[in-house]
Amino acid sequence: MTTVRFRFRNWLILLLCTLTCASGISVAQVNYNQRDDKYRLLGLKRAKEAFEVAKRDYERQNGLFGKGLISQIELDRSHNVYSDAEVNYQQSLLAVLFEMQFVTVHGAVKYQSPDGSKWVRLTLANTSGGGEEFQKLLGIEDRLFRSLQPDVISYVYVSLANQEGAVISQPYEAKVERLRFGSPKELRFQLLQDLDAVSVNLIYGNGTTRSMKIFLQKDKSANKVLVQSQQFSQEGELGTSATYDLTLELFSAANSTFSLEVINLPQQINRLFRDVASNARLSQFKFTEASNSRRAALEVTLPDRPTEAVPMDSAIAFYVLVVPTDRSGEILSKVNTRWALADIERLEVGYVRLELVPRGKGRLIVKAPQLYHTVRPGESVEATIDILNEGTRRLDNVQVKVDAPLLWGKDVVPTIIPSIDIGEEKRVTIRATPSDDASVGRYELRLRTSALSDNEPVNAEDKTLTVEIAAETNVWGTALLVVVILGLVGGMVIFGIRLSKR
Repeated sequence: MTTVRFRFRNWLILLLCTLTCASGISVAQVNYNQRDDKYRLLGLKRAKEAFEVAKRDYERQNGLFGKGLISQIELDRSHNVYSDAEVNYQQSLLAVLFEMQFVTVHGAVKYQSPDGSKWVRLTLANTSGGGEEFQKLLGIEDRLFRSLQPDVISYVYVSLANQEGAVISQPYEAKVERLRFGSPKELRFQLLQDLDAVSVNLIYGNGTTRSMKIFLQKDKSANKVLVQSQQFSQEGELGTSATYDLTLELFSAANSTFSLEVINLPQQINRLFRDVASNARLSQFKFTEASNSRRAALEVTLPDRPTEAVPMDSAIAFYVLVVPTDRSGEILSKVNTRWALADIERLEVGYVRLELVPRGKGRLIVKAPQLYHTVRPGESVEATIDILNEGTRRLDNVQVKVDAPLLWGKDVVPTIIPSIDIGEEKRVTIRATPSDDASVGRYELRLRTSALSDNEPVNAEDKTLTVEIAAETNVWGTALLVVVILGLVGGMVIFGIRLSKR
């Protein structure tokens, strides 16, 4: 009787184990839902429950196998169910972790280094916070979850691009090996193109990409306005103006109103500042919250003649300062002082060094007292012209060329004038001889005057010399004609007197 009861109990346990194993398989299969791919967090809950059920079942089956109550095949079947549930759980967990990873830009500050290059200080943060949130939501405290490091995003690639998508940063792309939740990372990029807004391109996780167009903050710790000029060195002809473009960027939180000042520029050179947009004259300007950048222009006017303070062909170095309005008195009180670079740097204000090279150019003026001459056949004409240099540089190799009719003789004295100083006048004599077969009439000769000024050609306005060849006059015939006319007149007078007496 006891043996029968023992066999019955073993048969019942075996039946229950078989049903439990079958139920584990069904649980592992039934727990999958097609919508888990869309609602991954709910799918993770489902996978976690299936994994725990399969794990308990496997542990129970393993105990029964140790007691010899189930076969190896049944234990392997339970282990397969457990392994599938574990893989499903891991995949669901990884899917949720990758989906919830998020990298954001906490800060992007633009600043200028001492050598004048522009940089961006970029701060990245892992804002997914997967660790604590998932653990509270799912009650996960296992070794698998900790080994996956949900609070760490690995291999974050960062680059800066302009509006057209071209990378404008150096390095072109930066790599962050590990970005941990709560521990932002700071990266530094040199700007290859000076912009106020850039696109931050991010690639991280399992290929997630983000691109944000952000406006760069200014490093207000500098507490100054940075000023730059692309046309920092120019040549200006005496008597004309030169214009320097100025780009102003605010890097200050204490001031927003500034004055523009020029130092080390000779007083003989006039200067004024203009607003580029309105062309209005500037003495002060103000930055607004909406704009931390301004554009201005400095216009300088050179005197008509070189002076000791404004020598030709010598570079004049000067500075433009951007000074807070409450400190402009420091500059105005020393307006006639020659500032050294060290003195300017001690002011701790924005400045830019500019350079102006005065240049001159000769100007030819030809003055002719008489441009109309009458000669008889066989005679020569002689004319004089005065050449004046009304420019701002000496004229060299001054030459007058005469375009005369065919076979005419021509002579210019002097042939070449070596030089004519500023304001100096030289006289040139021109002799032209008509050809032997030149008929009576009017002829024109063109006078062309050229010179060199600083190895550049200078031409004067052409002059036209008119020569009229008059016909020969017969003296005896003219005298006879006069006698005949006088005789006729006398005869008429005598005839009239006699007629009146009758």
